[in-house]
Amino acid sequence: MSHQGRCRANPVLVLACTLILLLVQFEITRAKTFTVGGTSGWSFNVQSWAEGKKFKAGDALVFNYDPSLHNVAVVDVNGYNSCSASPSSEVYSSGNDAIKLSKGRNYFICSIPGHCDGGLKIAVDAS
Repeated sequence: MSHQGRCRANPVLVLACTLILLLVQFEITRAKTFTVGGTSGWSFNVQSWAEGKKFKAGDALVFNYDPSLHNVAVVDVNGYNSCSASPSSEVYSSGNDAIKLSKGRNYFICSIPGHCDGGLKIAVDAS
């Protein structure tokens, strides 16, 4: 017997699709983008910029700067404290770099000689 004109969706399939859509929406709304230094951008004495902000793993930090003057190096705690990027450090130099945060403490410096020592570095904790 034919059931023309009637459509019946599998309830399990509908539930699965709904859950997938909710998870995707949650993932999209969960990650945030922060511009380091605000309107001043990635510039000297930026260390206090992160104070009072709550960061999560997956959030993106956007570093805006003049690429003829600065760069951004992702370093470990030793590189942060010594103001030096290792050969394995990821170094960005576009002037508009978006870097996703990892869980834990994330360290960034400008690897141009003297810039990190002059305050162009930041450490950010992401939960």
